[in-house]
Amino acid sequence: MSSNEPPSDIDRMDRIVAEARRSRARREKAYRERALKIFPWICARCGREFSGKRVRELTVHHKDHNHDNNPPDGSNWELLCIYCHDQEHAKYLDEEWYEGPTPGGEQEPPSTYRPFSGLKDLLKDKK
Repeated sequence: MSSNEPPSDIDRMDRIVAEARRSRARREKAYRERALKIFPWICARCGREFSGKRVRELTVHHKDHNHDNNPPDGSNWELLCIYCHDQEHAKYLDEEWYEGPTPGGEQEPPSTYRPFSGLKDLLKDKK
């Protein structure tokens, strides 16, 4: 493409997407830094403590799932380790799959088979 030709729609879209990604990265860095200053470096789910280089394993979870809702007091955030953060978001995927609360919630689990239900009685007979 010569310098006299107008940019194509694809080039323009690529620039828009690239700028949106840069903007998101700046925004995430800003609220992550604030969250790390406000909260102790402990996962709010499993209670693991983090320090040094391991702090990078802590993520900022938005309680309402709106990444644009970043109040200065951090009331929409909680620090979660990468494993608990993945599990937190997987709950919503499970709810979509089961079309409602995940098993163990208000809905009956899909299977009622309990393979170890008689194990306690079997172990008593051995003694």
